[in-house]
Amino acid sequence: MSDYFTLGADGRLADRESKTLEFKRDLSSPDGLLRTLVAFANSAGGRLVIGVADDGTVVGVDDPLAEEERIASLIDDRISPQLVPAIDLVTLRDKTVLIVDVPLSTRRPHYITRLGPEAGVYVRLGSTTRQADSALVAELERNAHGIAFEDLPEPRATFEDLDLEVLSKLRGHSTSVVADLLALGLAVKQGDQIVPTNAGILAACPDPTRFHPSAWVQCGRLRGPYGTDIFDQAEIHGPMPLAVDRAVEFLLKHAYKTAVFGQVRRRDIYSIPIEPIREVIVNALVHASYAERGTPIRVGFYDDRIQVDSPGLLLPGMTIDTMRRVSRLRNPALARIFREAGIMEQWGTGVQRVFEQVAEAGLPEPIIEEIQDRVRVTIYVPNHDPQQVTARGAREPEGREQKSEEHTHPEHTYTHSNNGRYDVVMMRAAAHGPVHRNTLLEAAGLKPLSQNYTRHVVPLLNRGLLAMTVPDKPRSKAQRYILTDEGRAYLRHLTEGSE
Repeated sequence: MSDYFTLGADGRLADRESKTLEFKRDLSSPDGLLRTLVAFANSAGGRLVIGVADDGTVVGVDDPLAEEERIASLIDDRISPQLVPAIDLVTLRDKTVLIVDVPLSTRRPHYITRLGPEAGVYVRLGSTTRQADSALVAELERNAHGIAFEDLPEPRATFEDLDLEVLSKLRGHSTSVVADLLALGLAVKQGDQIVPTNAGILAACPDPTRFHPSAWVQCGRLRGPYGTDIFDQAEIHGPMPLAVDRAVEFLLKHAYKTAVFGQVRRRDIYSIPIEPIREVIVNALVHASYAERGTPIRVGFYDDRIQVDSPGLLLPGMTIDTMRRVSRLRNPALARIFREAGIMEQWGTGVQRVFEQVAEAGLPEPIIEEIQDRVRVTIYVPNHDPQQVTARGAREPEGREQKSEEHTHPEHTYTHSNNGRYDVVMMRAAAHGPVHRNTLLEAAGLKPLSQNYTRHVVPLLNRGLLAMTVPDKPRSKAQRYILTDEGRAYLRHLTEGSE
């Protein structure tokens, strides 16, 4: 048994292909193998294992020493600039495999020599390898030299293209002198001229799209099982720090709202977790690759999820897994303005905080993906299909508010939805609790799927009608659900109303 991998009982590798791991059965197709090595060097490093099938079955290599020499020659002859990975022979279950460990290179972008530095550059996208376009190649070059796109001067812009009043309001104090802009990285000196940087355009230009077509936010409320019905949409233009609140306002306009009355005052509870969604939008704006052309930040509100797309792949050296532990800013000057404006609390904790807040809300774990030319974050929310949910604050195309049936308790107002028949059955099941989530769903005649849990159980938790027995660990295997006092009161009201 090797320390490199974990072998399952079936003899297959338990490890799965990822951004930093790929299997190859043999060297019969060296072109694909070399593209993978180039992509590893340009992205986050990685390990290529030769002698393992796609399903993890260890098949080994026939002549290990000869194959080791051959792969070393292929790398030396066909990859530029020179790439020097570590090559090892490892025995797994009496079979020898060839392991090529590629570090994240400081000489990137690497490319397939015969294709050249424009067409021969590849990067990793999840567990796949893709050819880099010209914008991505340029970013790889800048990143390798420690140069951020936001640091570059925008020669078409002048000092007058920056709204210093907006910038001063964001920072909470005057930003009226050239020295401030230079210190913040929002402008640079070129001869006798003060020229805004790309960061300055993004932070303080009234219309950044004049210079960067991707510097805007597209919001949409998309209905239907496939999100093909565009119910509402909005385009947000202007300085990027101001876009956060406007995007959140758009989402809240389409969220459902329930009023909860305490002894002191009324409290409104929204059907979407506002704080983690806001954090995701902030991250999207701060980490976006504004060098991409015609690709805005997108915020999509679907029936069952909020989806935020940010242009650009992860920075070299970063993976989906490392995002939760390490933060690397693509646009640190822009991030500083966000932080001074109180929009971004601190650096390096945003992603982990999103996961924690979503877990506290009892919602499924967010999904982070690299898709084509962007990073996508998906947060699943309770069902907002207007055919299944009726709640105070729901909006229809004509602008009418759907009326809800309310059940009142001295300290609470409950909003009854079209899912009421499921609610009653599940609450009755929980009244004899504690019970497992699957027990609740099956009692209502629903399949024990995450989708049904999100649509039917989570709303009851959010309304305080059900409670978790292990609230600090929402995903605990020991998690069970009980009916709260509020839930019992609500159930009594429903029962009395039917008599």
